Amino acid sequence: MAYAIKSIPVLSKRAASDFEKKIEANFSNKSTIDFSKQKRIADKILAKAKI
Repeated sequence: MAYAIKSIPVLSKRAASDFEKKIEANFSNKSTIDFSKQKRIADKILAKAKI
């Protein structure tokens, strides 16, 4: 028995350009997150575990 393959939705011109703009904005903000606090906590945990 064969199953029908679902079609993949395609973005229209305006939706595609808006989507690309959001991708660019998110990509440019990627490096602004500071994980120094989490790194210090992880370092303390690993030091206590002697790893």
